[in-house]
Amino acid sequence: MKIKTRSIEKTILKAIKTFPAVVLTGPRQSGKTTVFKKLFSRTHTFVSLEDPDVRIRAKNDPRAFLKQYSLPIVIDEIQYVPELLSYIKSQIDQNRKPGQWLITGSQNFVLMHNVTESLAGRAAILSLLPFSLAERADRGDSAKSISEWLNDRGTNSRLKHGKSSHSLEEIMLRGFYPEIASNKQVDRQLWCGSYITTYLERDVRNLSNIGDLSQFERFLIACAIRTGQILNISELARDIGISVPTAKRWLSILTTGYQIYLLYPYYKNIGKRFVKSPKIYFNDIALCSYLLGYRDSKTIMNGPGYGHLFETMVVSDFLKRYLNFGEKPSMYYFRSKDGLEVDLVIEENGKIYLFEIKSAKTITLKHSSSLLKLKKQFKNEFEFGALITGSDDNFALNENMLNFSWKSLLS
Repeated sequence: MKIKTRSIEKTILKAIKTFPAVVLTGPRQSGKTTVFKKLFSRTHTFVSLEDPDVRIRAKNDPRAFLKQYSLPIVIDEIQYVPELLSYIKSQIDQNRKPGQWLITGSQNFVLMHNVTESLAGRAAILSLLPFSLAERADRGDSAKSISEWLNDRGTNSRLKHGKSSHSLEEIMLRGFYPEIASNKQVDRQLWCGSYITTYLERDVRNLSNIGDLSQFERFLIACAIRTGQILNISELARDIGISVPTAKRWLSILTTGYQIYLLYPYYKNIGKRFVKSPKIYFNDIALCSYLLGYRDSKTIMNGPGYGHLFETMVVSDFLKRYLNFGEKPSMYYFRSKDGLEVDLVIEENGKIYLFEIKSAKTITLKHSSSLLKLKKQFKNEFEFGALITGSDDNFALNENMLNFSWKSLLS
């Protein structure tokens, strides 16, 4: 199977020029090990702590373990022996040559606690989520940062979009994890079921003292039901039969484990009272639709939750674009108490970009009513607004409003 180029590769190659260590985190099976092997198999020693024998040696005598390997080195799955980070810190302080230590880890909560204590100021910390739309279409090497993409949208080329052999139906069914997205021979139901079981048994149980994993799985399903919607945590806790503090703790586990993303409301006061709760999004639509019980693309596309799944795909793609370039996401949504809502607010260089996300294929000017109203509220900060939709083509709705096909995110 061909190894796809990941957009984050350029960011990693940039980081190793100045940082002694690069830490790559992300959910299990997102491609972290593959990226490092692709880039550094000829230059770095590779050590995986997922091997029980290797892990035991590292735990029993960390100093001797590290001494047996020559630098530069890739240490895979560091979360199994997080105490190694303190010893790596000591070695970095003795020799701060860039690019000597490359580290991966799947459990962000455990990993980041130790990284911030041991490698602060010594490591570039990057996150790799499953494929973006561009990567899925073999355009990872030419993908642009959010700033570049937004600037492109403001030029004469903004009405162009990438073309792909992948249909939206197929993407919605198989999602973005490399194995299931790239290899059509992999059974989607079996893969998703196995992934969730592995996640619950290996990651969740290690991250927190959760006695009843079946209850946590029901919590996971309840989050999937709410993807693309404003989160009411009290209602969520009540539906599962847990306390609000427990629901908050479990949400933290899902967030730090890269399974969900919380999009917070735009915080600047523009003269209206606004909703303060975040919106919840799954980071992969295949896992989300699996948890919702959808077994084929026809059921997904015609299901009542399709609009929320489509919005989830688009918002997640913006998030991936930020992370792939090592940037902090500057993404929000807006909803006022009187019902005025815009799905995605991007703040870049003091300017505001507004996007409404609609799964419909037939788009008219009425779909942009919220954008036109909110544009007036932002006044001088507003740069431009657009729809991102399930349509096949880009087109102008009028001189002030554009419709972008979801395929625009392929560029």
